[in-house]
Amino acid sequence: MTGNAHAESAGNAALRLDKWLWFARFCKSRSLAARLCESGGMRVNKVIVRKAHQAVRVGDVLTFPQGPHIRVVAIKALGQRRGPAPEAALLYDDLAPPPVRTGPREPGQPDSVAAGRAPGAGRPTKAERRAIDRLRAAD
Repeated sequence: MTGNAHAESAGNAALRLDKWLWFARFCKSRSLAARLCESGGMRVNKVIVRKAHQAVRVGDVLTFPQGPHIRVVAIKALGQRRGPAPEAALLYDDLAPPPVRTGPREPGQPDSVAAGRAPGAGRPTKAERRAIDRLRAAD
């Protein structure tokens, strides 16, 4: 019996952090997961982690940035493979899901992160350029 099989039978099963992030589909590749771990933005049970080979277990709480949001997830299962999204969602409980905006937006707040420029600022959009061309043609 190998040491890993013995650890699993004892209930102390562990998995590399980068591998779990990849299994749970938080990262598109293991190398991106490793880079996230090494960036210093990853926390396991409120402790900053800088190594991709950090062992995680069922019950650990992970805190990490994902896009403009901070994700807080509790590990429910370790997983055996990178499966489809519904299977990956069974590996964790989302303790702080990204906020879902409902209703009208506040004035001055962009519709999305990608559309973050204020109207009239920066380079004109295609629709604005066409409107400018129409005004110039009317002269």
